[in-house]
Amino acid sequence: MRVISLSAADFRNLREIEMQPSESLNLIFGNNAQGKTNLLEAIWCCTGCRSFRGSKERDYIHLKSPAMHLKLRFADSKREQEIQFHLARGEGKQKKLMLNGVPLKGGSGLFSRFQCVIFSPDDRELIRGNPEKRRGFMDLCGSQLTPKMLGCLRQFDQLTAQRNAMLKQIQFGTASRADLSLWDMQLAAYGSMLTCLRYAYVNKLAAVCERLYAGITGGAEQLHVKYRSNIFQNSEIPENPTKEMQHYYFEQLQKSAEDDIRLGFTAKGAGRDDFSCKIGGLSVREFGSQGQQKSTALVMKLAQASVFYETKEETPVILLDDVMGELDAKRQKLVYEIIQDMQIFLTTCQPESIGQEQAGSGRVFYMENGALTQGTGA
Repeated sequence: MRVISLSAADFRNLREIEMQPSESLNLIFGNNAQGKTNLLEAIWCCTGCRSFRGSKERDYIHLKSPAMHLKLRFADSKREQEIQFHLARGEGKQKKLMLNGVPLKGGSGLFSRFQCVIFSPDDRELIRGNPEKRRGFMDLCGSQLTPKMLGCLRQFDQLTAQRNAMLKQIQFGTASRADLSLWDMQLAAYGSMLTCLRYAYVNKLAAVCERLYAGITGGAEQLHVKYRSNIFQNSEIPENPTKEMQHYYFEQLQKSAEDDIRLGFTAKGAGRDDFSCKIGGLSVREFGSQGQQKSTALVMKLAQASVFYETKEETPVILLDDVMGELDAKRQKLVYEIIQDMQIFLTTCQPESIGQEQAGSGRVFYMENGALTQGTGA
């Protein structure tokens, strides 16, 4: 998968950007707060996903502009396609997404067409952050590979929200506990399916992570990644959900009903799943050094790109946001080995921190005050 061209008008501080990137490495350098990360965010927004920075869509629009517009042309192994994303201030239907000139109702129409993997300084939160961060990572990565997972996740989230609303109604006496059964049966079905899909993905990811981490440490340390279901033991999770699995999930929801009514939300199920990372039998999150946490996060993202490539036989676009300068030569080499056949957009304040062999293999862009210039020496 390759970005052929990108134009951005009034996206954050990017007033008028026109870019024809290299099919290999694109080095974007400049001082802090000039728009380098904004450029990567503009590319990422064309995947149909929420901002990797946690931003609201209204923040995309330049402060002095009434609207922003993105146009991205890309090619996969089959054909060239074009994405357009228009967003305006004000009420009503101010957001327009188009794929090849056809209006889309939401970002899911882009998600299955254009895929990126983002590496950012916040990646360490995958390891040291809360379980929600890791669930989000599992769900994003798994959905990139399996469209069924995206649909399952949406149904699960909707059913969880409806069950939580029912729990509050029971609290206020406007519904009875018997009304929970219908929601619990549906939630058990989708929760079991989501568990199986996540478990299968984490198993693929774990094998690659463990191999890459051993490479970083020269075999001195071994990383173990393991899925942690809130309902099932890993030995009980099959490739596809069974009736017995769904029945057990349903029973667990029923058993926790009184506690859930008191709390006002669903405390058990796939919505509480996680994965653990251990080195030498100890949690990297709780006991790992900063170096171990950073290395574990790095191999997680590299494994994401590798699993995508191996499964889809299609390369994702790689976005590296100011992360290479923090890595020693050995870790930089590992990154380039994994993503060498992929298109890369790499931002940095210090181009000299990037290996000269890599920096000279593509195109160089200079970013200043939201303006992009090609070929200004790195």
